[in-house]
Amino acid sequence: MTDRGLFEQLRNTSHLHGANAAFIEDLYETYLADPSRVDPEWRAYFHSLTQELGDGEDIPHSPIRARFEQHGRDNGGTPARASGAAQGGLSAEAAEKQAAVLRLINSYRFRGHQAADIDPLDLRPKPPVPDLDPAFHGLSPADLDQSFNTGSLFAPTQMPLREIIAQLEEVYCGPIGSEYMHITDTAQKRWIQERLEGTGCRPRLGAARKKEILERLTAAEGIEKYLHSKYVGQKRFSLEGGDALIPLLHDLIQGAGREGVKEMVLGMAHRGRLNVLINIMGKDPGDLFAEFEGHQPDGLQGSGDVKYHMGFSSDIQTPGGPMHVALAFNPSHLEIVNPVVEGSCRGRMRRRRDPQGKQVLPLLIHGDAAFAGQGVVMETFQLSQARGFYTGGTVHVVVNNQIGFTTSHPQDTRSSHYCTEVAKIVQAPIFHVNGDDPEAVAFTTALALDYRNTFRRDVVIDLICYRRHGHNEADEPAATQPMMYQKIRNQPPVRQRYAERLVQEGILGPREAEEMVAAYREALENREVVASNILTGVRNDYAANWARFVGAEWNEPVETAVDKERLRGLQGILDALPDGFELNPRVASIMESRRKMVAGALPLDWGFAETMAYATLLQDGYRVRLTGQDSGRGTFFHRHAVLHNARDGSNFVPLQDVTTEPQDFVVIDSLLSEEAVLGFEYGYATTEPDTLTIWEAQFGDFTNGAQVVIDQFIAAAEAKWGRLSGLTMFLPHGYEGQGPEHSSARLERYLQLCAEYNMQVCVPTTPAQFFHMLRRQMLRRYRKPLVVLTPKSLLRHKLSTSGLDDLTGGHFHNIIDEVDDLDPAACRRVVLCAGKVYYDLLEARRRESRNDVAIIRVEQLYPFPERALRILLAERYAAATEVVWCQEEPKNQGAWYSTNHHLYNCMGPDQRLRYAGRAAAASPAVGYPKRHHDQQRALVEDALA
Repeated sequence: MTDRGLFEQLRNTSHLHGANAAFIEDLYETYLADPSRVDPEWRAYFHSLTQELGDGEDIPHSPIRARFEQHGRDNGGTPARASGAAQGGLSAEAAEKQAAVLRLINSYRFRGHQAADIDPLDLRPKPPVPDLDPAFHGLSPADLDQSFNTGSLFAPTQMPLREIIAQLEEVYCGPIGSEYMHITDTAQKRWIQERLEGTGCRPRLGAARKKEILERLTAAEGIEKYLHSKYVGQKRFSLEGGDALIPLLHDLIQGAGREGVKEMVLGMAHRGRLNVLINIMGKDPGDLFAEFEGHQPDGLQGSGDVKYHMGFSSDIQTPGGPMHVALAFNPSHLEIVNPVVEGSCRGRMRRRRDPQGKQVLPLLIHGDAAFAGQGVVMETFQLSQARGFYTGGTVHVVVNNQIGFTTSHPQDTRSSHYCTEVAKIVQAPIFHVNGDDPEAVAFTTALALDYRNTFRRDVVIDLICYRRHGHNEADEPAATQPMMYQKIRNQPPVRQRYAERLVQEGILGPREAEEMVAAYREALENREVVASNILTGVRNDYAANWARFVGAEWNEPVETAVDKERLRGLQGILDALPDGFELNPRVASIMESRRKMVAGALPLDWGFAETMAYATLLQDGYRVRLTGQDSGRGTFFHRHAVLHNARDGSNFVPLQDVTTEPQDFVVIDSLLSEEAVLGFEYGYATTEPDTLTIWEAQFGDFTNGAQVVIDQFIAAAEAKWGRLSGLTMFLPHGYEGQGPEHSSARLERYLQLCAEYNMQVCVPTTPAQFFHMLRRQMLRRYRKPLVVLTPKSLLRHKLSTSGLDDLTGGHFHNIIDEVDDLDPAACRRVVLCAGKVYYDLLEARRRESRNDVAIIRVEQLYPFPERALRILLAERYAAATEVVWCQEEPKNQGAWYSTNHHLYNCMGPDQRLRYAGRAAAASPAVGYPKRHHDQQRALVEDALA
């Protein structure tokens, strides 16, 4: 039958027109999900239109509706109507009622969560939701017993309105409030609807399963009460009020293991952390009690950290076999652990060759105020589906205490109704659940995990609960929240309520619940591990081996030179472009220059040296991961690790051809984030010791947006937690007159953080130095973070080049002595410097023919090479009476204040030290080019004087 003929048939049997667009749209959505659920004539009609308009799954509703209205107008231009029920169709009034029912169903899906019973304290009145009133849609009490088509509702095709509303109330207004209609993917929405509406949000739990939930609740309450009575007044950041988190985590681990997950990385702040360590991770209670008594944990060196920041790992038996669960170390900067966990998971996925995240699961536990308030949460969500940062979907659990850090009201902690609104930026479904209903929590947990495993996307469980004590156990929250804490004092604990429920159901005997409590306390008294399913002696073939790096010395010698023929062979690989691949003329010129460099016909530039460092490391069996906002090309157009076809825009990465595994070299142009991306790369580096993991700032100045990662993890993780990392940071630095935000990488901040050999800070001034430094970072039996102040203008400076022999011989020099042929005995002054200013000094001295001034470069500022510099100052240049430290940065910035004590240690008895550079300043650099050049000229003159 033709499309026109179908329409004529529909016009004679239906009274639907533009006013009933919602009915048509709902029928169309039902047709897309399951054609058999719509009447034959509608099925034929939608099929004919989708055939005419294209692929039905990709057609939005509006063209279908428009086509219906277009076909449904008669010659007079008015909506088509049939003559009445006598011809077999619905009356106009009945059609309106049917459309109203479908709108009501849609309203519950959109707004039912606002009327849901999700607050165990029932603190605040629910907002009015007029859309959920049948009268809002033109339905009256007389319609309640009338049967209507249920449309796309997962229910019988026809139901009385009363039963439709009852089902909708049960699903959308019970202890679970579901937000998912913001998702644009129809398949995801229909999947969620089926899981919610097809079950009534009621878990089918047997007696044994219910007892298991009670046991987990008993454990959650038991450890808190034990610590509260035994260590009175000590901070523990109790979980009480959010006890359901423990059965939730137990279910997640067991459910994930059943689906094949082999590793889970868990990130959480301090609230409830001790509870998780004891009842989920299987930490020995005796070890925790020793920490409460002030003892340092066995085997932990360094400064240590408070007990509720410490990490832990264990192996747990699941229905799918052993699962390794790691709780990440975390500072008090709450959400900053989020990207670190994601990076760690990405590294574990690489080791397991698991690109979809089927075997590795990130789990993040948030606080409500922090989830809404801290920007790193949004940045981490934006990583979730980005190339290079994908981890197969994260399960987020918000322990929603309905109160801020200390005593804040929700209206002071966010502008949104829910704390979870930020998750909608990636269209994550959000399930708000009443924390005092353990069975609803169990249902939500299974639903969230299944969604993640089905669609490989993030999902959020908003566990709405309360905090029985204050921010810490010495706090008195009733002073500022009297009404909330009056309710909390009268609120029976969830364990007690659930136990009473099981007794009423005949699942427990009258004394059985108290026997559980007594048994748990006795286990704690006996210092027994109380977590269930904990395994010992499990072999993990995918674990990273960090033991070989413990105790290594920073000055351990290593051979970084590479044979000339090897370099030429590698360049031959890098030159081989795919057939038909056409380079941009400027890039083609750079590639041609590199061919001449490896042949010895041109001096080596920075791009060539860096590329060769990566290529040789790949050939040596290491991997390279480089991320940053312009890392493929390089901010300053020097790297070109990713080539772009000028004909069709396709990409080619020559370094991926060096090995048989293309993913051995990964370069990613990251999103415009410093904090989350640097945190991710740090997490990756902590689990991948044999990968040169590099984060590159677009300009070094911008790292202050990631200062928390630097302070809390990169600089201090080894001292606090014993965590090693070989993360390398490229920070473009140099004063070229580009103003305050494009000059300084804030060298002084890194040097201030340097102590106990915690990291390395280098300022290489030649391509060869850069080459040897990168190779040294991997070839040494030494894994510490490496901070590199990389060049900008030096990338093309006529003096900042190297010869091929500098790569095929030599090594990284921590100190570079005078390069001109000067008589050391005739030198009365030695100028020390680091970085680009060296070339300004060198050119000025040559211009002035000053043969009495030697210039020495310090290429590694930490660990400071005192022995090498002492040999030069106190021995080689013993005749010099003046030592000058020259820097571009203002006096209160740069290396001067953090380094001058090293300089004094290296000087001879008759030598004095002087500073030459910019005066102290509030801003890193001036904003006017002329003023910049005047300052630069003055500091060079002062140094040479």
